[in-house]
Amino acid sequence: QVQLVESGGDSVQTGESLRLSCTASGMSFNWYNWDTMGWYRQGLAEQRDLVATINLHSITVYGDSLKGRFTISRDSVKNTVYLQMENLKAEDTGVYYCHLRGRPHIGDPWTDYWGQGTQVTVSS
Repeated sequence: QVQLVESGGDSVQTGESLRLSCTASGMSFNWYNWDTMGWYRQGLAEQRDLVATINLHSITVYGDSLKGRFTISRDSVKNTVYLQMENLKAEDTGVYYCHLRGRPHIGDPWTDYWGQGTQVTVSS
């Protein structure tokens, strides 16, 4: 069973930094098993907005206006992605969800997996 375990959420002041981690388990991470891994966040609205993703070739995609403050990276040995967040603002407050698009075995359908979420609160 694929599981995503997040950590690093906290309450901070504006301008401070945080690093989120997400470790995946339950499947191998070969070239045919996963597509992208990354982060989405949910604020007061119900939808989850893209924060950042990284793919097998380390190509990154960021949500609007986040590149420059946020940096996504991955450790392929640890099956972990990190989100380094700098100069945090109040509007960055929300629940950050780890996401993986993968398949445990060749022939399985591509599936979107989600973590439980980790709360980030930024106050002035």
